[in-house]
Order: sequence, then structure tokens, then C-alpha cells
Amino acid sequence: MLSPYALSRPGGVQGQVLGLARSLRARGHAVTVMAPDGGAGRVAGGARAAGGAGGAGGAREIFVLGRPTGLRSNGSVAPVTISPWAAVRAERFVRRGGFDVLHLHEPLAPMASYGLALRAPVPMVGTYHRAGVSRWVPVFKPLLKLVGSRLQVRVAVSEAARETGIRSSGGDYEVLFNGVDMERFSQHAPVKDDQGRPTVLFLGRHEARKGLGVLLNAFASVERPAVLWVVGDGPDREMQRRRHPESERVKWLGQLSDEEVAARLSGADVLCAPSLRGESFGMVVLEGMAARCAVVASDLEGYRAAAGGHAALVAPGDAAALGRALRVALADAVEGSGLSSKEALNAAVAHAQGWSMDALAECYLNAYARAIARYRAG
Repeated sequence: MLSPYALSRPGGVQGQVLGLARSLRARGHAVTVMAPDGGAGRVAGGARAAGGAGGAGGAREIFVLGRPTGLRSNGSVAPVTISPWAAVRAERFVRRGGFDVLHLHEPLAPMASYGLALRAPVPMVGTYHRAGVSRWVPVFKPLLKLVGSRLQVRVAVSEAARETGIRSSGGDYEVLFNGVDMERFSQHAPVKDDQGRPTVLFLGRHEARKGLGVLLNAFASVERPAVLWVVGDGPDREMQRRRHPESERVKWLGQLSDEEVAARLSGADVLCAPSLRGESFGMVVLEGMAARCAVVASDLEGYRAAAGGHAALVAPGDAAALGRALRVALADAVEGSGLSSKEALNAAVAHAQGWSMDALAECYLNAYARAIARYRAG
């Protein structure tokens, strides 16, 4: 399995790669994840990354392709490798590894998968996560089409991602989903506010696209005793923290481990996802529901599809509307009503279960089998 993004940096695609790998290993499959790494060797979930070239695919869990460089894309900064040598290493490692199938996540992202465009040493499945076409896509479109044409099966995580894939490299796609790890929220003791106040949690990168500034402004209008937990890091962190300093109401928790995130989500009352744009799939929405949080989110296509009617949706960027929704959600959390009633929370958990990582793993096992059959058929 190949991730173009460094596993040492938290992100939606990285989380899907590592979660799917864990689920497949639990079914008895040997999975090696290839990805860039920032040098510390620490990946999400606490595992150590292994370097080196060559070796059988089942001999290691992580194979490091090179060091990442931050590239601005889709309103964010993507930690990808731009070294041609990384593409060579990836192709060589796959060719020598004795693998049955290669799963490329975000195959159009530079640069790791591009060596596989020249030759396809094994059957390949590609998953397209991104929503929105970058400015550089028209320049590299012939290469992107070549990369896509090497895939036996193309998957998109949403209709928005499918449309992006078609515009970027053409081809046909089947739409699956991103998977949520349901078990992680029952494995860690919930962390609650030490004063017993209802809590709102923000989980995401601190950049304009994720809408943290809108949430902070909206929460400032909430008069009810409550606390906002801000989890994550990013380029806007210091600016937003100067505008809304650490206080009894706003807690800046920084970057947390997977275990700490699960404990905070399980203990929070409301998960708020205030993104402004560019969300092809609402993974954070599903994680909030799986952790039994009421969810308040921007009314974006990806979030709407994931929520399935189990979240309060507001217009992106509308701080006044978000403030009203938070006031209702916090009152419901105290009273055990609305989205925080037992019935509503149970229904949201059941909805999230339909998007579980285990269900996704079964879908991909089927895709892998079809890719192998098509590869052998020539």
C-alpha cells in the first residue's frame, strides 16, 4: 500500500492507509505500507518506520521512500516527496517485493507513484481521495492520465472525488467510502472536562480551509458555561491563539496521539467540523458519531453525505449560524435531548457502523481480487 503523504504527519489519507492496513492484517494478510517520512521514524499510532531498500513485502510493515516536502494544495500543505529517486525506490521495491497487489492512495499526488507509470510490475488499485482540481493538473495531465491508465481498478471515496479524478485523468471509477475505526472509541477511557461543563471539540489542521477561526468566533458568542477543546496544529495556530488565548473556556491541546484523540472524542459532548470547502468525505463527522458526540458541521457535500441526517448542518463560514447551532447542541447535551438524546446517539452510532473500516476492508479485498484477475487477463 502506498501513501504519497508522510505518515509522521497526521492527515485523513494517512489515517485511512494505516487503519486499512491494520484491518487487513487482522484478517491474516501481510501488508507493507510505503510512504515518505520526516526523519523521526514515528508514524501515527506510535509505530516505528523502517528504512532500507529491497526485501520481501511481508518482512516489514513500513518502508520509507524519502523525506517529505510541504507543497501547498487544496488550501492545505501536503507533506509529499518531490524526489524522482523516491519514485524509483517505490518501483524497485514493488518489483522485487513479491507482492500480490499494490494499492495506491491518491495516485496523482507527486511523486512516489510516478515511477509505476512507466511499468506496472503488479496488479494495482488506486483510491482517489481529493476533491478539487489543482492549478498544476493541466500542465501534467498527460502524465496523470498515464498513471491512471496503469490501474486495474479505480476507486473514489465520494462523488466529489470521482468527479475530480475524471477531470484530472479520465477513466471509470467505483465509489466506496472512507472507513472509521469503531473499536478505538471503546478502548480508551473518556476524558471529561474537570469542571463538568459540556464540551465542544475541534479536530483538524489549523488552516483557513478548516474553519477554525469561524468556530472560535462562533464559540465566543456562546454564553452558557462550556469549554472548547482545540486539537491539532497548523500554520494558523499562533494567529488564532493570539486572537483567542488559552482561557477557562478555550483549551489549546496541540497535537495529540491517536489514543488521546480517541479519549477526548469519547469524552466530548459536541464535535464541530466548521470547514469552508474542499472536504470530499466527512471522516471527522463519522468519527464524532462513532464516539457518541452530537455533531455540528458545515453544510458541505462530503459532510452531508457522511452525516446521513444525524448532524446539525450550517452554512460554511457563517459564524452567527454556527453560534446558534452550538448553543442548541450544548443545551441538548445538558438536557439529554435532541442530537444528544440516547435514541439519537444510538442511531448515529449505527449509521457510522455502516462505514466501518472492517466493512471497507472487505470491499477492498474484492477490488484486489478483481485487479489481479484483470492483470492476468492482460
